[in-house]
Amino acid sequence: MAANAISQSTTAVSKPKLSFWQLWNMNFGFFGIQFGWGLQLANMSAIYAQLKANPDEIPILWLAGPVTGLLIQPIIGSASDRTWTKFGRRRPYFFIGALLSSLGLFFMPESKALWMAASLLWILDASINVSMEPFRAFVADKLDISQRTAGFAMQSFFIGLGQTFANLLPFLFGTLGVVGTTESGISLSTKYAFQAGAVIFFLSVLYTCLTTNENPPADMEEFEREKAENKGVAGYFSELVGSISTIPTTMKQLAVVQLFTWLGLFCMWIFFGLMTSYHIFGATTTDSPEFRAGGEWNGVNFATYSIVCFLVAFLLPQIAKQTSRKFVHTVCLVCGGLGLISTYFVTSKWGLFVPMIGVGIAWASILSMPYAILSGCLPPNKMGVYMGIFNFFIVIPEILASLLIGRIVRAFFGENSIEAPLYVVIAGGFFMLIAAFCVRFVDDKEV
Repeated sequence: MAANAISQSTTAVSKPKLSFWQLWNMNFGFFGIQFGWGLQLANMSAIYAQLKANPDEIPILWLAGPVTGLLIQPIIGSASDRTWTKFGRRRPYFFIGALLSSLGLFFMPESKALWMAASLLWILDASINVSMEPFRAFVADKLDISQRTAGFAMQSFFIGLGQTFANLLPFLFGTLGVVGTTESGISLSTKYAFQAGAVIFFLSVLYTCLTTNENPPADMEEFEREKAENKGVAGYFSELVGSISTIPTTMKQLAVVQLFTWLGLFCMWIFFGLMTSYHIFGATTTDSPEFRAGGEWNGVNFATYSIVCFLVAFLLPQIAKQTSRKFVHTVCLVCGGLGLISTYFVTSKWGLFVPMIGVGIAWASILSMPYAILSGCLPPNKMGVYMGIFNFFIVIPEILASLLIGRIVRAFFGENSIEAPLYVVIAGGFFMLIAAFCVRFVDDKEV
């Protein structure tokens, strides 16, 4: 309780209200960041399959994202808390991460073998995390607590928009007549989408860096003192352990919600594309035209939920004002859970729009409401490190899913099962419903 009390008092300092366009500029970089994530989420399972990975091997190959998030985000969060330069506190990390991420995106579709794609994914995910982690703290740094729900909703808008274009690109290249594969079997439409995404990622983050300034620490003397106390590797680990030991109660309650939410999302991301190819398009091998068509249509699937996300992003804060953030998040998670479960009854590619609408509503809330609730209980001088620690409750379920889902699939369906992806997606829906139930136990101190 002491940690919560301290946090509330420290976040009570009023900050100037920002205009719509200031909110737009400071969050525009998320368009590029999510462009990178979107390309990866919609296409990596297909890339692995085209490089001859078995379906039951694919979850373990996705370990790069959660493991790099677990390691990188708290480190970058802590480091950015202790950084102040003429370029600001968080912006240097945005820029460096964007540069490295763009290189990773450009070279990913040039992979000649499975090990090369898996290695590049580790590099790519680490780099994206360097850019993404400070953005969460950046919103809390810049905005008065009364504007944070709107600020995180703006992030949801750009995440949805970026993911929409990323997911549609391979499909659009296909409709424009791009056919064939690289020497290693990766679709040319996927290759060109990744390389276009590399440019878009870098330019989007650069735009935010150039249009948005950062405020120096309110008490520079105190800032320098804390920086000196937490100097070096030992200081980082000391701060991390100390922060973990004083996690606010609200953050612990949100952790349970996040755990089940991201188990559900990871089940969807890994297997929805494969489910589309096998269950809807009737593919029997990864070399068949039906498999490639299903992979391209999965870009449309994911674009659909991304479109829904950015369409409803600005509605959620208004609904939350009339009800509560907990109510909004609960309803949205139920929509997502029921959407994933409904895939069992879908028999055509057009029918997949229904579950994707539910997922899009959930995604808009997942990207905003937990962070809006969380930011109100955190001390400003530790916003980065606590946002990094909060990421544990995203990546830990993803790691569990990566390690266990493949074994579960082999145990119940055998190796190379084309039925397994459908049932893993349905399981993801049940995880999301459990998360919705857990929201009721969160203590949200709304302002």
